[in-house]
Amino acid sequence: MDLNTVVEVVSPARPGQWRPGDAWLGGGTALFAEPQPHVTRLLDLAAAGWPALTVREDGLEIAATCTVAELYQFAGAPRFEAFHGIARGCCSAFLASFKIWNVATVGGNLCAALPAGPMIALTAALDGTCLLLGPDGARRTVAVADFVTGAGTTVRSDGELLRSVHLPAAALTGRSTYRQGSLHAHGRSAALVIGRRDPGGGLVLTVTGATLRPHRLVFPVLPDAETVQVALAERIPDQGYVDDVHGLPAWRRHLTRRFAEEIRAELAG
Repeated sequence: MDLNTVVEVVSPARPGQWRPGDAWLGGGTALFAEPQPHVTRLLDLAAAGWPALTVREDGLEIAATCTVAELYQFAGAPRFEAFHGIARGCCSAFLASFKIWNVATVGGNLCAALPAGPMIALTAALDGTCLLLGPDGARRTVAVADFVTGAGTTVRSDGELLRSVHLPAAALTGRSTYRQGSLHAHGRSAALVIGRRDPGGGLVLTVTGATLRPHRLVFPVLPDAETVQVALAERIPDQGYVDDVHGLPAWRRHLTRRFAEEIRAELAG
């Protein structure tokens, strides 16, 4: 969609340039998807040249401008088994064409904050932390699970820039698996549940897609089936499930609980 109110594009952009009427431009798949009458200037982050993925001793740094295609193709750091066990599956949950994969970014998916956002699921499941840069130079970090507060809403304030997401090394090892369900074979995710079993024996379940915001359930030891179902009922209220054309709340809740048990059983093996 044309943004006919835009009169200037700043490229490359950098932190500190934002002013009212500006919008950060990564891949643009969300920005150009609907009218933005308040936007008069675009700040081009794609031209900033940030490395897409950086392997460090303390984990993996994913630039906000890293594209879905770059994430899918990443085969480095084989020791990060938990990452490699779910990363490509989460990329495939986009159910988008190669053209979208080559421009859509990890940061854009997080900032759009759609319940079905698979990059939200991936990074929340791996204990991701967002680095936010303010227009005044201030820096702060927020857990991905807390960054998204609802359907289309985040903690990001006016002018704040999502620079990167850090995945800690401790969360990148161990076993992982996921389940994804939709109303149609090529439909938007109605439920996306990820499980991770850490080397110490604990289990982390992350629920997205079905819910308005991410929910993480952490069990210090492998729970039994009943414990998982009780935790889901206690942690996710009925009004926390999405109600739209892609699935009714009761069905999404059913998928979530079914997937959670399948994941628990698989990772118990």
